Amino acid sequence: MSERFGNYQAEIYLQGYGGTTPAFSTDLTRIEESAAAVLDPRAYGYVAGSAGSGSTAAANRAAFDRWRLVPRMLAGATERDLTTTVLGTTMPAPVLLAPVGAQSIVHDGAEAATARAAASTGLPMVLSTASSTSIEDVAAASGGGPLWFQLYWPSDSEVCLSLLARAEAAGYSVLVVTLDNWSLGWRPSDLDNGYLPFLNGAGTAVPFTDPVFLGGLDASPEEEPAMAVLRWISMITGTDRTWADLAFLRKHWEGPIVLKGIQHVDDARHAVAAGMDGIVVSNHGGRQVDGAVGALDVLPEIAAAVGDRIEVLFDSGVRTGADVIKALALGARAVLVGRPYVYGLAHAGEDGVRQVLRGLLADLDLTLGLSGNTTPGALTASVLRRS
Repeated sequence: MSERFGNYQAEIYLQGYGGTTPAFSTDLTRIEESAAAVLDPRAYGYVAGSAGSGSTAAANRAAFDRWRLVPRMLAGATERDLTTTVLGTTMPAPVLLAPVGAQSIVHDGAEAATARAAASTGLPMVLSTASSTSIEDVAAASGGGPLWFQLYWPSDSEVCLSLLARAEAAGYSVLVVTLDNWSLGWRPSDLDNGYLPFLNGAGTAVPFTDPVFLGGLDASPEEEPAMAVLRWISMITGTDRTWADLAFLRKHWEGPIVLKGIQHVDDARHAVAAGMDGIVVSNHGGRQVDGAVGALDVLPEIAAAVGDRIEVLFDSGVRTGADVIKALALGARAVLVGRPYVYGLAHAGEDGVRQVLRGLLADLDLTLGLSGNTTPGALTASVLRRS
């Protein structure tokens, strides 16, 4: 059996009797509010902000509320096993840390702190190309913990090849290619503040430690930071690629490749035809297209269409153990969680990330058992009712 994650609940209660309680709320639907109190307003706006009116982010949460668990009794669910394997990565629960860039704007520990916290729980971390910490330094901080690498695809093929080679050499096992962020969405929270962290040098550690990228500059980032930042931004934005372009990545990455940002069933079929190994059903947490469909709303039809031929993962709006169960029951193999762990990082660095992850795992473990289920792999839509 896997670790009894639900024991974290008893640990908290016992600590409370000794005078110690969690550093911030264990309710992951509430910690955005408290994070606003500890973050610089511009940094908070960048993390919490969504495209346009925010209706897509709201649709993500509303989609979860439209499905309700139907608990079963006397199911022998005393012992649960949450372990799973996705694309060759064994994990203690079907949860990964989604790629979130520029983490230095919320805490000095940045991605290295997140990597240590993830490794301590055994959960895979997906490192963003927009990291404030280099590929190699995050791998070192992880200490051998499972790592995947997310790619914002540079228009310079030699720079792209260099990033892929560095990630492979550092032990990142899966490539996650983000498709839905080739140009920034209209984000009023950032626009109103006139704020983009990359223009201040945050989230640029990956290119600024890359020999091929640096070799193409007339001056180093230390000498002319603005020119280096603008060259990098121009390299990863402004170009919408085509399905045929995926052959380049397939040729130059030996491990599994996952496409992140799939929201239409035909795009999922295209991913299969292109020889991809997985997809993430995701709308970038509502950050790119205003008025878009909630990600969970399209998960069932996508999973039904391609789930027997490709690994289907899910993100966008996951906040609770029940959310994880619902996504798994509707066809996801695993879920990615993003903003909550970043809010934990803002509150208390590495320990804050760890509190969020342990709390989510405990919630998942307890809710799985109390609803009469013992393994995530056995979940089907039969455990749910449409509200």
